[in-house]
Amino acid sequence: MNASSSSSSASARPDGKTAFDALLDLVGDDLQRVNQAILDRMESPIALIPQMAAHLISAGGKRLRPLLCLGTARLVGYEGDRHIELAASIEFVHTATLLHDDVVDESDMRRGRDTANALWGNKPSVLVGDFLFARAFEMMVDEGTREVMSLMARACATISEGEIHQLLTANDIETEVPAYLHVVESKTAALFAAAARIGGVVADCPEEEKAALEAFGGNLGIAFQIADDYLDYSAREAELGKSIGDDFRDGKLTLPVIHAIAQANDEERAFWKRCLEDQEFSDPRAEADLAHAMELLDKHGSLKETVRHAHEYAEKARRALDMFPDSETKTILTDVVDFSVERAY
Repeated sequence: MNASSSSSSASARPDGKTAFDALLDLVGDDLQRVNQAILDRMESPIALIPQMAAHLISAGGKRLRPLLCLGTARLVGYEGDRHIELAASIEFVHTATLLHDDVVDESDMRRGRDTANALWGNKPSVLVGDFLFARAFEMMVDEGTREVMSLMARACATISEGEIHQLLTANDIETEVPAYLHVVESKTAALFAAAARIGGVVADCPEEEKAALEAFGGNLGIAFQIADDYLDYSAREAELGKSIGDDFRDGKLTLPVIHAIAQANDEERAFWKRCLEDQEFSDPRAEADLAHAMELLDKHGSLKETVRHAHEYAEKARRALDMFPDSETKTILTDVVDFSVERAY
């Protein structure tokens, strides 16, 4: 499927709904049970724990990782209940990583709201993140199998490795595409892949089907993150919950910038070094430098190249579902892949 054909499937559903809306309709009852499990498992006699967890969990977001678990379980015909608590545990792991990320990145805002560390400080954020990790694995012990726990333990280790790798290469304009993709595969795709595979694990699917679901989730996660990196240089604040150029101001080497730097002349490389490595901007909000950065991205076709990469991984995600029979669920999951990429433009 090429970019143009995928666009029509994602944006022209007969009922006018997005693919994400269709997925919510499909597994909405299960998602309500997941949300209730999340609320139940946040309870603690230490009042700060549910208070902080609720702040982040209620801040928005699409619950895409739990939805992948619910959607793939439906795709393979699972009719039990084990995927409910496991989907909730996946959201807890994701929430814990967000708490830790915001501390590491010294972030003040997420989805247009104050971060937990901005409101309560770094120490409580780290400790509540630890609590959520522990609670997630407690839920896996209750509802999972050795395979689920092994899968999620590997995913959590991979996420941590990705965070450390990103920290070690931060603000380095020598960063190349393979290093960037390694971070994306670790930080984002690992949990997407695990969530999608768990749907097959609870249904006791053959290994080749579980591997296909894992490939679907992993490639979707990469496409999703690449689209996010595109968004930082193109979308309105209302769509993102943050201002354009946050990655630029933080000196993050994302795919659009890496591509532009690879094409840069000496003058342009000096500009990227000043802004991204040295963090020396010509005005307090870096508005002038951001405008110039976006001119350079346009000059070198870097945003178009970013879109091409996103579609490449989206195609891999779609192809991973080829072995499964055609169904409403398969169609919706395929459309979610397209939606995840095309929300960027």
